[in-house]
Amino acid sequence: MGEALFALPQAPVIPVQGETAGYPVGRVFCVGRNYAAHAAEMGNEVDREAPFYFTKAAANAVLTDTVVPYPPGTENFHYEMELAVAIGAPVFRASPEAAQASVFGYCCALDMTRRDLQIRERQKQRPWDLGKDLENGTVLAPLTRAADWGSPAGQRIWLEVNGEIRQDASLDEMIWSVEEIICHLSGYYHLRPGDVILTGTPAGVGPVQGGDRMRGGVDGLEPVGLSLTAAE
Repeated sequence: MGEALFALPQAPVIPVQGETAGYPVGRVFCVGRNYAAHAAEMGNEVDREAPFYFTKAAANAVLTDTVVPYPPGTENFHYEMELAVAIGAPVFRASPEAAQASVFGYCCALDMTRRDLQIRERQKQRPWDLGKDLENGTVLAPLTRAADWGSPAGQRIWLEVNGEIRQDASLDEMIWSVEEIICHLSGYYHLRPGDVILTGTPAGVGPVQGGDRMRGGVDGLEPVGLSLTAAE
């Protein structure tokens, strides 16, 4: 292979709590409509037969506490607070035990969404890429190893905008658990270290504007934050 003509933007390396080496992001998978109350607030029904997914480019992800401009092409920019799962071992067609063993760690994440574009494309039965896969659209907090955190069961997930709580729920409200998601997704992909899975957002999503500051968390994990400036 010859020398590259130019360098591509690099995906972030997520800090790991208490360690010097970080976790490089390779792929980002996102689970859609994994909380019934959020699906209802968006006017959708939950598909309880199987989870479904969309992807976001790893190079569009940023680390927590970044300050970014309000994105172009939208007038309805939404936050979505999520638990992210980082894969630490190759897994394919996983059993529940193998799925659990494949988890490297967990972190808080934001799935930022151009909601008007997502809805427009969905109504035309088109892909969601313009609404979901945007620059600075995935925000990742430091990872905590799975063994240092334990089970997601019963943990609170929340988000505030400018100090006001907007989302407040429990991870028990997820329709598909972490193990179920990995078992299902690994039937379609050879999951590997570097894969990050965002597990869906609870009810309470809403718009933000330039000047707003978001901060969210999950019990026992490092919080995630994002600040917006005016559009460029």
